[in-house]
Amino acid sequence: MAENDDQERTEQATSKRREESREKGQVARSQELVSVTILVAGLLFFYFGGSTLLLKTMDVMTSGFRDSGQVILTQDSVPAIITGYIFKGFGILFPLLIAVLIAAILGNVLQVGFMFSSESLQPKFDKISPAKGFKRLFSTRSIAELFKGILKICIIGGVAYLIIRNEFDNLMPLADHSIWGMLSYIGSICFKILMYVTVVLVFLAILDYAYQRWEFEKSIRMTKQEIKDEYKNTEGDPMIKARIRRIQREMAQKRMMAEVPKADVVITNPTHLAVAIQYNPADMQAPIVVAKGADFIAEKIRDIARENDVPIIENKPLAQVLYKIVQLNHPVPEDLYKAVAEVLAFVYEQKNIKIFG
Repeated sequence: MAENDDQERTEQATSKRREESREKGQVARSQELVSVTILVAGLLFFYFGGSTLLLKTMDVMTSGFRDSGQVILTQDSVPAIITGYIFKGFGILFPLLIAVLIAAILGNVLQVGFMFSSESLQPKFDKISPAKGFKRLFSTRSIAELFKGILKICIIGGVAYLIIRNEFDNLMPLADHSIWGMLSYIGSICFKILMYVTVVLVFLAILDYAYQRWEFEKSIRMTKQEIKDEYKNTEGDPMIKARIRRIQREMAQKRMMAEVPKADVVITNPTHLAVAIQYNPADMQAPIVVAKGADFIAEKIRDIARENDVPIIENKPLAQVLYKIVQLNHPVPEDLYKAVAEVLAFVYEQKNIKIFG
């Protein structure tokens, strides 16, 4: 039972899993938000530039009708005429196309940033499997998309119905207006419907983006075992790392112990701590701590010192301070010069007495 619990995807995705998902093109993205961005861009374009667009269209139509009697239709002239009108139409709609393109790019960039994934463009033949296609057809995502589509249709239809119902009394008198007046009124109603529908769709797009993020976070969740495996692959096996650290400590201790015979004195606590000091006036500006340790290591330092006739001096306060504040292979600080110098002077004096008898 515990093993099954470990396989449940209950853990938040790691940064490495998120990067891998992004490289595959799997990100939290709402298509509704992109569609609404495009709709807002088109709405703003028609609001600020609709009159210009209409005037240019009318100019093209006017010139077309004016020149229609002067154009001779032949097998060679018809394609040229059609091509000319296509280019004119494209020139009129080009600003709108640019606005829509910028809105589409902006809608994606705001959600996922600048991203390009070649893997998402590669064909996947498993997606054409009828069994998997049938499974996707009745998946939770498909049902949610169906519900979302029905909800959008109902809301858009409801908004349009309410606006038209409020304007119903003004529809009958349109018969007394000019054609331009009728078109202007119908255009204002359509724009009003679009504006209210856009406001509702913006709200739905925000909800859809929140849902897409929740679904994405759920899809990339990891099991506890996956997190452990990822940590092992990234950082290495903890047991191997611990063994490496132990070997490194042992090698460092061996190097440190090899320096003890070269020391001039070993200052002890007397049994708990041991600090080996070396000083060569010709090469060193200050005495250096070449070895130090506590408990077992301190005992080993003392044993090596005895085997190599290195003097051992008991000085509890000095041993404690040196062990605590001076790092290995670092010089003694200035405020301890006097205390260490006294110990070294005593050692040198003892050696001289011993030598000269």
